[in-house]
Amino acid sequence: MDIDATEITQELAAYIAHALESPVPAPVIEKTKHHLLDTLAAMVSGSHLPAGHVAIPFVRAQGGVEEATVIGADFLTTAIYAAFANGMAAHADETDDTHQRGRMHPGATIVPVALAMAETEERSGTDLLGAIALGYDIGVRTNLSLGDKFLHDGGHSTHAIGSQFGGTAAAAALAGLDPAQTRIALSYCVQQAAGCPYYFRDKGHIEKAFDFSGMTARNGLTAVALVSHGFTGVDDPFNSPYGFFDIFTDDPHPGELIDGLGTRFEILDGHIKKWTTGNPNQTAIESLLAIMQNQNIGPDDVEKIFVQLPRRRFEIANNSPMPDICMQHLLSVLLIDGTLTFASTHDEDRMNDPQVLALREKFELSVNSELDALHPMRPAIVIVKTKEGGEFTARTDAAPGTPENPMSRDEVAEKALDLCAPVLGTDRAQRLVDSVYAIDNEASVDTLRPLLQN
Repeated sequence: MDIDATEITQELAAYIAHALESPVPAPVIEKTKHHLLDTLAAMVSGSHLPAGHVAIPFVRAQGGVEEATVIGADFLTTAIYAAFANGMAAHADETDDTHQRGRMHPGATIVPVALAMAETEERSGTDLLGAIALGYDIGVRTNLSLGDKFLHDGGHSTHAIGSQFGGTAAAAALAGLDPAQTRIALSYCVQQAAGCPYYFRDKGHIEKAFDFSGMTARNGLTAVALVSHGFTGVDDPFNSPYGFFDIFTDDPHPGELIDGLGTRFEILDGHIKKWTTGNPNQTAIESLLAIMQNQNIGPDDVEKIFVQLPRRRFEIANNSPMPDICMQHLLSVLLIDGTLTFASTHDEDRMNDPQVLALREKFELSVNSELDALHPMRPAIVIVKTKEGGEFTARTDAAPGTPENPMSRDEVAEKALDLCAPVLGTDRAQRLVDSVYAIDNEASVDTLRPLLQN
């Protein structure tokens, strides 16, 4: 293919370079605070999960200039390594946010990068929020620019590509790169773009954390750090021959890179999960919970439960070995406990609990082709048959936290406290919530540091 995206690249780079000079609309600021809090909470809890347990010692061993916070640790390190460790923690499990249309987990990369760079550059809370919103805008648009086949039919991982570009944009803005430097930073971002979507085979969720956010946070911040230290390079990485679009797609849409910049803020379409589980489970949990509450049904009442899902959701969640992904397990725990918490969704011992195992036998999951056709929506239908002969059905199309059914700031805070309180203690967790919601009043983001470190 023959692509000349020179003007698009120039406009994109200029937008990134000057993004923090323009005020962000109030609704965007509010939604960005929600995603900042949600991702920080994922990092705090993730620092105590396997991905965090391996990332923090690895980063500690590298040493380096004390620039930025390693969440859940007692030391500072370079911005690059801090972003790497915090990115690993942010996607240590499935609590972090998603963007359905962009097919990525944006916060787990963009927030660690923006926080590390904002600390290093001594930026304000307002700058941090602006950079995060910018990262979502650029990350989602990058994936969209690669076309529908890239988004839906495999190849390179959408979660790795879009997130890395979003992190690069956030870091470039906070580092104060000019448009010419930003174009070169984008080139170093292109050169580091990678990721193959076999991550679902990673049962330990450590390589997956690297693929989705550790690698992408490191790469995005590295691209900007190189240029900040005088590295030069190609300033038209999207152009032919052998440019970004030539290599990554056969259905390019270069105009998507700049479409609606400054007027369409992608963070408003971000999805914050109400439940600390994999995304495929969210609507099924809501459907079963509705039946339980409306019909006063508990585990002893159930004869059989049928769950109908889109194919991709079924393939991910059906009898997964991970407790926070396995739909049969999660719905069984929901029936027994009446709700789900971070602790209950991550309790591996309960995967062998006789009561849970007995309930799992009553579930039958199947693919519903009509739901499959509604992609990218992720609806779920749950049908409960009781021992007394009753049959009750509930369908959920939009889970709480989706753009169609957004969570309030109090609901986001409730989830954050569930994630953070076991690690930070209740008082410090509440102070973190309060500080994030007031971060735009802070001249420096360093005020968050004592709340995030051990």
